[in-house]
Amino acid sequence: MIEVGRLCVKIAGRDAGRKCVVVEIINNNFVLIDGDVRRKKCNINHLEPLEETIDIKKGASHEAITKEFKTLKLDVWSTKPKEKKARPRRIRKAKVKPVAETPAEKKEAKKEKKPKKAAKKTEAAESKE
Repeated sequence: MIEVGRLCVKIAGRDAGRKCVVVEIINNNFVLIDGDVRRKKCNINHLEPLEETIDIKKGASHEAITKEFKTLKLDVWSTKPKEKKARPRRIRKAKVKPVAETPAEKKEAKKEKKPKKAAKKTEAAESKE
């Protein structure tokens, strides 16, 4: 009774109550279905065969099944492709490298620091007097 092209109603699972067609017989217990359900492997016990059949080849494409379902005025499962968004790129922070000082510049920087300390000491000594 189950053959390629046989219309069925799915009686179990998330697609219960929807019509499908047998696309390929996998083994004694499983078939490949398509139609108003996702194209997938299904247990024969989860299908209720109808009297109608569709003239399709074994392993027919989803487009061929869609065409046949439209001639019978039945709904067909279809998905919309998601919009491709630009992948956000990670912006890395640039490490700021310290400017290399020459030995002469280092000595000048030390001299500038010393007078400040000395000025503080002299201010402290003046305030004591």
